[in-house]
Amino acid sequence: MNMSPKSIIADIKKKNSKINRVIFTGCGASMADLYPGYYFISHESKRFLSAFMQANEFNYDTPQDVGENTIVITASLGGTTPESIEATKHARELGAHVITLSHMPNSPIINAAEYGLVHGFEEDYAHKTEKMTLALKLAIEIVNQFEGYEFYEDAQKAFDGLFDLINQEAAMVDPAAEEFAARYKDEKNIYVIGSGASADVAYSTASFLFMEMQWISAPTIHSGELFHGPFEMALKDTPYLLFMNDGKTRHLDARAMAFLQRFDTKLTIIDAKDHGLASIASKNVIDYFNPMLLTGVMRVYAEKLAAARQHPLTKRRYMWKLENY
Repeated sequence: MNMSPKSIIADIKKKNSKINRVIFTGCGASMADLYPGYYFISHESKRFLSAFMQANEFNYDTPQDVGENTIVITASLGGTTPESIEATKHARELGAHVITLSHMPNSPIINAAEYGLVHGFEEDYAHKTEKMTLALKLAIEIVNQFEGYEFYEDAQKAFDGLFDLINQEAAMVDPAAEEFAARYKDEKNIYVIGSGASADVAYSTASFLFMEMQWISAPTIHSGELFHGPFEMALKDTPYLLFMNDGKTRHLDARAMAFLQRFDTKLTIIDAKDHGLASIASKNVIDYFNPMLLTGVMRVYAEKLAAARQHPLTKRRYMWKLENY
């Protein structure tokens, strides 16, 4: 049955109106894609206890109260990640309502879940963020249907304009992305910084686009945490990539930017304000829409970097090649 995020949450509420816990769990980039949903519930809900967990941690150190009053949301791009499939099965065995997100219909993780949402990926830059977008849609529906969300219509308006904005902005950044690629192609290390709902955009960029796909060491730093240790590494020409939010945590990002500029680091900034996020999202909801826009734009930068380094994004040492790890 092809259900929407809204109809899935309505169906769960019909079965159990006492839901009080929401857990987001996955591995790798799919785990990071769930972060905006977790961030929304943890900031907007007065009812739900929310958690964000790595799938194998969920499997081996499951929170004690997971059960019939819990919604567990899992994800796997190809639908075959063993740890995430196991988390999906484990959550169901404990009686939780389980929703999974995957690009592949009839994949093992879809078949293991109570509810499945299939997302796009190859179509365009916007669809590369669809898993993240669906996680946020689920979170907003959970809060709105169980306790009410004052800015629900604002969020729907932002969703309506999001994909067109991502594709529009991605189409315009080739010159900036090519400049980034030329400046950073020989770097062995890039520090990646972000905050708020975009904290895991920094994490996923560092761990997957840089470390996994380009073999570039990439520590991740929260914008607010830069000044509590990591700023000691800020020297002239040290490479940094900073994601700037439009919204409540922008002050954290701007403070980091000013410090890094002060010491003449090699700094690239991808700023949601520069890419017109406020044209689709009101100030009431804008914080939660930064991750998708920044992710879509960053993909162009990653592709240009891969081309400049003559290192395809699909090149691996271990993934898809080793069976025992």
